[in-house]
Amino acid sequence: MFSGAQVSLYPMSGDFVGIILDAVKALDPYRDRLRIETDDISTLLVGPPDLLFDAMRDLFVTAARTGEHCVLSAAVSRGCPGEPDDAICGINPSAGRTEPLADRISAALAAVEATAETGQPTAAQFSLYVMGTGTHMEEIYGCIDFLKRSGVFDRSKNFCTRLGGDAGAVFATIREAFYRFGDAEGHVTLDITISANSSTKPETKR
Repeated sequence: MFSGAQVSLYPMSGDFVGIILDAVKALDPYRDRLRIETDDISTLLVGPPDLLFDAMRDLFVTAARTGEHCVLSAAVSRGCPGEPDDAICGINPSAGRTEPLADRISAALAAVEATAETGQPTAAQFSLYVMGTGTHMEEIYGCIDFLKRSGVFDRSKNFCTRLGGDAGAVFATIREAFYRFGDAEGHVTLDITISANSSTKPETKR
């Protein structure tokens, strides 16, 4: 199953070029396991879902550790019927998944709890879109239940959910929302905005 992300990084700094170029180096350890293509608008990451979020986390945290206000924006997709399969994505790890929703919520909570901290406070908002299934609202409500128990839930907003806490837990929570909910063979997308070091509102620490 094809899975990938289009990612854009925005440092609010006069040295934005240097910050972006240094942050992109954080993707180097993933280049043998992800297809990575960068242009003047965004960076495409194609590969297994867990690696997508690890790579995005490392890219973002590297930039945020400069202390400058940084924002990462990403569109993430799996199972898009308009995208051809790519061998680098591997075998769909959720193919044939039959676990009840409650068990998937428990597994997602355990995965977040086991995530190492990065030391970088972060705020995020994202929207989950589950397509092509008659049970999409059940899956979305299950995801909301998970988010409220994740330890990084801040509040519900119009059209999205806000999270706050350590970048490790925040990215892990979004990853689990992407991976655990929706038809295992269906099309699922995320719209993500992640921020650190904003002068207008401090991030909530976990």
